Amino acid sequence: MKDYHALLARQEAMRLRQQLLSPAQPVTGPHAGHAGPDPHAYDGAADQALIVRDLPAVAPPATLIDRLYHAMFTRHPYLRQLFPESMDFQRAHLEHAFRFAIEHLDRPAELAGFCTRLGSGHRRLGVLPAHYHVFEESLVEALRATAGEAWERETERAWVRMHRFVTGAMIDGAAGTAREPGRWRATVVRHELRAPDLAVLRLHPCEPFHHRAGQYVPVQSPLLPHTWRSYTLACAPAGDLELHVRCVAAGGVSEALVTRTAPGDELHLGRPDGDTVLDDDLDRDVLIVAGGTGWATARALLEELVRRRPLGRTVHLFVGARSAAGFYDDAALTRLEARAPWLRVTRVTDADGPDPLPAALLRHADLSDRTAYLSGPAGLVATAAALLRRAGVPDHRIRHDPFPVGPGPVAPLGPPPAPGGPAARGAARTAPAGFPG
Repeated sequence: MKDYHALLARQEAMRLRQQLLSPAQPVTGPHAGHAGPDPHAYDGAADQALIVRDLPAVAPPATLIDRLYHAMFTRHPYLRQLFPESMDFQRAHLEHAFRFAIEHLDRPAELAGFCTRLGSGHRRLGVLPAHYHVFEESLVEALRATAGEAWERETERAWVRMHRFVTGAMIDGAAGTAREPGRWRATVVRHELRAPDLAVLRLHPCEPFHHRAGQYVPVQSPLLPHTWRSYTLACAPAGDLELHVRCVAAGGVSEALVTRTAPGDELHLGRPDGDTVLDDDLDRDVLIVAGGTGWATARALLEELVRRRPLGRTVHLFVGARSAAGFYDDAALTRLEARAPWLRVTRVTDADGPDPLPAALLRHADLSDRTAYLSGPAGLVATAAALLRRAGVPDHRIRHDPFPVGPGPVAPLGPPPAPGGPAARGAARTAPAGFPG
């Protein structure tokens, strides 16, 4: 049965692609119109106003998402095989994605750019254009069931247009990388436990794998089919790859990689992504702030700087850990210090006082005229980014990976932030890792 449905999906993929991207959308009403990937033809702000106005009618979002997946799997049981066994992370993922899309509807060019990149990554999941159509049908059914008699059809049409705008960009992104593999295979050649809950893995890609220093990559273990988590590659491009993984939850990908993976095992990698990369023109001194396994990002950037730092540019690294034992890769850092006289390193631990890393930044760094790269726990990154903004560093010179969506609570859907507010600034760097499902 699943092969039959997969065949049908492939046969209708091109037809649905044309339908989704066509200017003649089958949506009527005062806000009807083209909702394809062209940001200049889409009035996202108008749809944002409608969606935000009626968000209370479809609250709580967890109920909406449960009904969406129930409708989708009831109508098309074969789709369940595309998802991990546990849906907890997936539900949090989708809530975060909805919130991100709604908050960015008034900036359609920014949203389209992100979703184009996202669509290329979804190829590794086996997502076809036909699946987006199924998702849309299930979303509409869930919206109607959750809101009941309070539901407004004009708001429903706004949700549909938002979805088609997002998925149109994702389909374009997938088409643009059709010549690449959907996923890459990599063999574990070294697995070192640096702490009971932390491992460093060396991987040898089985096919050519191109990335930039500072990017992250989705990783899947065969122990957990259809379950992907993203990790920053702790190396500049040079052949083998390195991951630094801390076990954060029992039964998850991190536990599988830390405690149940050994040399010789094969992992799958998705397309690398991320904006925490060095500019082609390094026209300013560099500030790097890293906490915990965020050191992986810092190490990759430093290795790249060793290769191509312009003469006269300096780098100040602030690296933090709970204790001295938490500097699990200090030997590599010491080697980098020995090779790079232009590198200044400030090591910080919890023994140095409350909020030790931000406090050290204020004491020891000239912040205003640098390009900053931040990595580590979300709280640390957010605090450091706010501090840098107050010091006059503009948003485009504050780089960090997306904040992860973990098994914990996700901020609820709500009205978008005020233009230029703290949640809006730099929002492209705090995007969800997946949409629509």
